[in-house]
Amino acid sequence: MSAGNPYTDRKYVVGAIAGTIVLIFIIRLFYLQIINEDLKIAADSQAFRYVPVYAERGNIFDRNGKRLVYNQAAYDLMVTPKQIKNLDTAEFCKTLGIDKETFLKRMLKAVQKPNSPYKPSIFAKELSVENSSKIQEKLYLFPGFYVQPRTLRKYPMSVAAHILGYVGEVSPEIVDTSKYYRNGDYTGISGIEKSYEYDLRGVRGTKIVMMDVNNIEKGSYKNGEYDTLAVAGKDLVSTLDLDLQVYAEQLLKNKLGSVVAIEPSTGEILILATSPTYDPNLLVGSIRSENYMKLKKDSMNPLFNRALMASYPPGSTFKIVQALIAQQEGILTVESRLPCNFTIAGKQIHCHNHGSPNLTESIQKSCNPYYCRTFVNIINKYPKTVEGYLNWKKHVNSMGFGVKLNTDIPNELRGNIPSVEYYDKFHGKGRWKASSIYSLGIGQGEVGATPLQLANYCATIANRGFYYIPHIIKKIEGGQIDKRFKEKHFTTIESKYYDVVYDAMFKVVEAGTAANGKISFIQFCGKTGTAQNPHGDDHSLFIAFAPKDNPKIALAVVIENAGFGSTWGVPIASLLIEKYLTGKITRTAMEKQMLDGVVLPVKGKKKNSSTVD
Repeated sequence: MSAGNPYTDRKYVVGAIAGTIVLIFIIRLFYLQIINEDLKIAADSQAFRYVPVYAERGNIFDRNGKRLVYNQAAYDLMVTPKQIKNLDTAEFCKTLGIDKETFLKRMLKAVQKPNSPYKPSIFAKELSVENSSKIQEKLYLFPGFYVQPRTLRKYPMSVAAHILGYVGEVSPEIVDTSKYYRNGDYTGISGIEKSYEYDLRGVRGTKIVMMDVNNIEKGSYKNGEYDTLAVAGKDLVSTLDLDLQVYAEQLLKNKLGSVVAIEPSTGEILILATSPTYDPNLLVGSIRSENYMKLKKDSMNPLFNRALMASYPPGSTFKIVQALIAQQEGILTVESRLPCNFTIAGKQIHCHNHGSPNLTESIQKSCNPYYCRTFVNIINKYPKTVEGYLNWKKHVNSMGFGVKLNTDIPNELRGNIPSVEYYDKFHGKGRWKASSIYSLGIGQGEVGATPLQLANYCATIANRGFYYIPHIIKKIEGGQIDKRFKEKHFTTIESKYYDVVYDAMFKVVEAGTAANGKISFIQFCGKTGTAQNPHGDDHSLFIAFAPKDNPKIALAVVIENAGFGSTWGVPIASLLIEKYLTGKITRTAMEKQMLDGVVLPVKGKKKNSSTVD
């Protein structure tokens, strides 16, 4: 058998080599054109620019149609690093008003993840119309850069900063977990802007723009056939009364504290003021980060929303809770009289020698021994302390204390009604009794309430036993507010037991501890409180609703380190009631005293300490 032809074998080898080379080229082309995303992005970005069209956020109005928040034009300077050619860095920095170090730092950020050299990212954000015009005139000198329009929030009045909240750039964590947000997008960070972000943000659009080799726009791709339009966010009508909010913030100036007012028949928040506060325009635009750090470092803590996040001993305002529970539990009746002295656990509870007041008089005169004794009797009605305490706690929770009210403003705290486990840990299991915690009966000890809870509690009394969840949004354009704000929440106390409380709170204002706030032409009901403060001077508290019949407003005032409830809480609430119900103020001397008053904490010895208001 003859050997094979060497030329024939060589032909197969050469063919195999050529086939292998062709296959390698095919695989490489497939990788370059299909697999390698960077080259695809680079090719597309030379021909097209996918420009996001940011939707205008919805406006926010007060209950009377006055504008609280709107939008103003601003611009972001965008950069695609791979498109930069022969850049005159000195001229660019001069035009933008930055130094070379800042330029290099921003360029480094533009090429690092999550950004990409092939994709546009923000180089300078939130330029004003004036600054953006300067850069746009010279854009032809700076290939790789372009200006992208967007909007910023604007506040026509420097009020309600904690309610309205502010907008900021989305965090990388949100971008990673969201199908909607991209790097450079904005979102609500706090307040209404956060809780109603979905309604306010609208829907982003996209515009496809054709570009030439000199980075100059040549018009929309196919006349915009593939563009998507932005859909503006929904306008919101808040429950706030702007004029009343402004007045409340004026009255709180140079004081630490808050005012919350609610319409009892709806749960709509009329006022949510906290002091100190800040101008919401400080947290807008390129100055936001710098101003935020200044506010955060401020020793007065203006970013802290006292109305929702500060927990105070409710003091004597809490005596009404005991009066209601005691009637429901059969411990007290309208005519129940108790001596104005009480000794418990070896301690004598002092008061102002009221004799033996009945239930109405005990509220009117704010008798401490009456309510320490009543609290103990409520707990001791049951064979076991824990059983009695849990029953009492059930009633208190039903009035909105020690629980979140589930309002539509973020960062609401629950206050504090201590658990059985807390007392077991503190005193030892089975080793505590009503006599160990009697101070809860007069709103001291471990009990804590937020101003929002106190105002809601007052609205509950005005409604004789039910409340609507306090909320800040009244209407959503083309939508509905959450149905939970339309539902009545009933307490565990029967409506009939509120009658005596109504009468007593009226007498508190007419001839009791709040008589200095009496308005001759408006009958209203209230209860003072002086909350002991272990960290300084006592806090001044007052809750009230007006008018007495068919209440239109229920409010709580808390002024820190201010002493008796009648000193500051009563006049401020009384002025707000007159302003809301009549639209004017007739008691100008009282108004001047409250507007000019300065109540700020003083280091050193406490100026006041009280056991009754």
